[in-house]
Amino acid sequence: MADDPFENMLAQMDRAEEYADVDHGVFERLKHPERTLKVTLPVELESGEVEVFEGFRCQFDGARGPFKGGVRYHPTVSQREVEALAGWMTWKAALVDLPYGGAKGGVICEPKDLTERDLERLTRRYTEGIRRMIGPDIDVPAPDMNTNPQTMAWMMDTYSMYEGYTVPKVVTGKPLEIGGTPGRVEATGRGVSIITEKLFEYLERDLTDASIAIQGFGNVGSNAARLLDDAGARIVATSDVTGAAYDPDGLDVGALGAHVEAGGMIEEYTAGDVRGTGAGSAGDDADLVSNAELLALDVDVLIPAAIEGVITADNVDDLCASAIVEAANGPTTVAADETLTQRDVPVVPDILANAGGIIVSYLEWVQNSQEFSWPLETVNVELERRIGSAFDETIERYDEGEVPDLRTAAYTLALERTASAHEYRGLFP
Repeated sequence: MADDPFENMLAQMDRAEEYADVDHGVFERLKHPERTLKVTLPVELESGEVEVFEGFRCQFDGARGPFKGGVRYHPTVSQREVEALAGWMTWKAALVDLPYGGAKGGVICEPKDLTERDLERLTRRYTEGIRRMIGPDIDVPAPDMNTNPQTMAWMMDTYSMYEGYTVPKVVTGKPLEIGGTPGRVEATGRGVSIITEKLFEYLERDLTDASIAIQGFGNVGSNAARLLDDAGARIVATSDVTGAAYDPDGLDVGALGAHVEAGGMIEEYTAGDVRGTGAGSAGDDADLVSNAELLALDVDVLIPAAIEGVITADNVDDLCASAIVEAANGPTTVAADETLTQRDVPVVPDILANAGGIIVSYLEWVQNSQEFSWPLETVNVELERRIGSAFDETIERYDEGEVPDLRTAAYTLALERTASAHEYRGLFP
């Protein structure tokens, strides 16, 4: 199951079915994506070569509203992965009670091997390929792995050129100058931080000086690290593809963040000549360990914030964390989940923990619809209210004592809300 995220997502649904008040016929409908488009993308690169890329867009379930989901650029993108991610987006939107269905897109590529001009041409070609499938009231893309506000600006411009006028709300996660909203870039990491704090409140534990390991120091992991560090937690380890920086006394998150923002890698950071040198800079003593070693650290919280399928039956017995907060999509397989449940290790599922991005994307979409904008303070307050409410509802369902874990509690809520929409709407024709 670690190799097939779609099978993993279906297995998570199956675990929740016996606890969810959902008609079996409707439940079976929820296991199948509505449509998936595969596009072939010939792109003339800056080098003069023509390379042919493959891309996908999956619309999983639109019963609750327009489809919503990110676009990722990565060498491992596949149709099955995109369909799984679209399913997770469906449950995520329902869990945090947004009027959206779930979608996802992706292009098979290695962004590090492409120039800025190459990425623009690839993005415009991909947007043209899925153009008939998206729209401000149909399907609204957003950033995901290896895409960013600039990517969304190219997508919006390409779509707008075909329409003949500017259509800001066809995508979210845009730059502020063309209809983006403050707080969107750090929204997913902020949501992870809020959820981690609420988990500690629920467990009646003090987050101050709690040890946290974060696998992945991209947009989500770095923002979560910064905010949790500000809250008083000790970020003892974080990683990228070159390895993990580890310091049991706590990393200098600010120095590490500055190094990575400047294009540096963690392997270089731990070499000793590029780190912060200020008084009391704990990060100066960071050692380089492997990503596998990071996952096995004895910490209060482990936050997987990279890719799916990293906590599996093969390594779950090595995990020593007291709790897990899933910042990545699908990082834990069902087999590993069952072991963690038996060990009473609380796991806050991805469809709750990383929902900050879709919440603030929704706020951006609403503002674009109204041709109005809110200040950062309003956006952050609304993010905290919505994700906090979803956490409280999940805990309430879990505390009723019927479901075995927090993931199943979250899934029962999401499945019931989506199924209810299907039942109200009926089956056409």
